[in-house]
Amino acid sequence: MLKSIMVSAVVGLVAVTGLFAQTAKEKAPANKESKKAGAPAKPGKEKEPQWHLALQAWTYNQLTLFETIDKAKLVGVKYLEAFPGQKLSPEHNNVGFDENLPAADRKLVKEKLKKDGIKLVNYGVCNLGETEQSARKVFDFAKDMGIHTIVAEPDEKLMDVLDKLTKEYDINVAIHNHPKQSHSHYWNPDIILAAVKGHSKRIGACADTGHWVRSGLDPVECLKKLDGRIISLHFKDLNEKGENGHDVPYGTGISNVKAMLAELQRQGFSGVFSIEYEYHEDNPTPEVEKCVKAFHEMAKELGAKGMARK
Repeated sequence: MLKSIMVSAVVGLVAVTGLFAQTAKEKAPANKESKKAGAPAKPGKEKEPQWHLALQAWTYNQLTLFETIDKAKLVGVKYLEAFPGQKLSPEHNNVGFDENLPAADRKLVKEKLKKDGIKLVNYGVCNLGETEQSARKVFDFAKDMGIHTIVAEPDEKLMDVLDKLTKEYDINVAIHNHPKQSHSHYWNPDIILAAVKGHSKRIGACADTGHWVRSGLDPVECLKKLDGRIISLHFKDLNEKGENGHDVPYGTGISNVKAMLAELQRQGFSGVFSIEYEYHEDNPTPEVEKCVKAFHEMAKELGAKGMARK
């Protein structure tokens, strides 16, 4: 009886904070339950994982950040992943959105996001540099902007530093994979797993499913390998394998989107799916709208409560 009471008391005090991937099998302790997008359930309680659909601003890299926020609102997406260097607005096109952004311009971005009801959750793919000082500058920026996850392709020598900073700032690092053809170090999930072995669960993968297909890999099998280490996704469907493959609306290509969603559901994944549409860059909106619709329809077909939250 005493043991049971003690266990109940501990469970009552434990909660999960931060926006990070977690399987249903894992129970990560923290100080209090987070209200960040995609936060997992408290240990000891059954709760459906939360999926949040975001727009990767690179989709509209020919526009400014403010114009991209307008597009996110237009297509019905409430979360945003910004990328480094995008100009702020037609009126403020002399500065780019990154860790060097002056405080006054940061305030403008925050006001724009609040006005339009868009939540900035991710930032990348960014360069963390080679030192704690350079990485810390990005973390300071992310904290100031309310960003939950930094997407990067960090040098493996920086992992110990990232253990320290992710804990200190309560911010995740998601390792992105560019395709093999671009000589990206992290093109294969096996390399990511080796790099994060023994390191904080706050360091995991930003699974770019399209780049896996370009690299000749099966995205469903890649997701299986990364079970428990997926923090975020650049979620894509491609028309064909190889470097000539391009984005198509979800469910119309060869990437087996529904099977990817089913695998992530099996894992109990909670987190952000960023639409990064890199085709028809002059006007991707009609196809982005199809992605939004298809994503929610497929999630609904899987019968997962709490999933595909806008």
